[in-house]
Amino acid sequence: MGASSSSALARLGLPARPPRWLGVAVLGLAAVALGAVAWRRAWPRRRRRLQQVGTVAKLWIYPVKSCKGVPVSEAECTAMGLRSGNLRDRFWLVIKEDGHMVTARQEPRLVLVSITYENNCLIFKAPDMDQLVLPSKQPSSNKLHNCRIFGLDIKGRDCGNEAAQWFTNFLKTEVYRLVQFETNMKGRTSRKLVPTLDQNYQVAYPDCCPLLIMTDASLVDLNTRIEKKMKMENFRPNIVVTGCDAFEEASATRRD
Repeated sequence: MGASSSSALARLGLPARPPRWLGVAVLGLAAVALGAVAWRRAWPRRRRRLQQVGTVAKLWIYPVKSCKGVPVSEAECTAMGLRSGNLRDRFWLVIKEDGHMVTARQEPRLVLVSITYENNCLIFKAPDMDQLVLPSKQPSSNKLHNCRIFGLDIKGRDCGNEAAQWFTNFLKTEVYRLVQFETNMKGRTSRKLVPTLDQNYQVAYPDCCPLLIMTDASLVDLNTRIEKKMKMENFRPNIVVTGCDAFEEASATRRD
């Protein structure tokens, strides 16, 4: 160490040479740190054990609320429901002119409307009606509606006069419009409808949750208790599961 460095240390009240114990301490700390890194790398990571609880048998997407579903062979499970390409679950909705929702609760004939999906278009068919071909994405210039679902406000992009006239002619009760939810719109908060839900989902036009799961065993069990047998389509599930006991879907929870 030079004279200038020694004088600087002296002015600070420090010895010209560091004590030996300081070097030993530094080496000791370095050894501990290296040992910790080596131990962490050598320690086997704890593997999460997975247990099969069932098998996904069917996937369904219901594009328009209360209309028939579209079976798909695969789908992406998003925070707002199933997705297959541009086909989304309950992203379309029939409304009245004042924006209030129209479902099979008000218009039971909606369940007769079938939908297929081809070339990024929804193709609607219904008894005694010509088919309606609707692009899966609407122009941003179309009117934006303020809609109302179970007392909660939500936006919807108008799907045009042809779609509105098609549903109006089929239902034959009053004037209706068809609207589409867009991903940049704000969803409805599910806990405002069902405060006891474990999670606060953001949903488009479903009642309150982004997914509905049902087991084959539950349907079999139910049909042993009633005279008029039900079909899986009556419950409109997104995911049908086999290989588990009846009503196990009711106790399913998220595990991190």
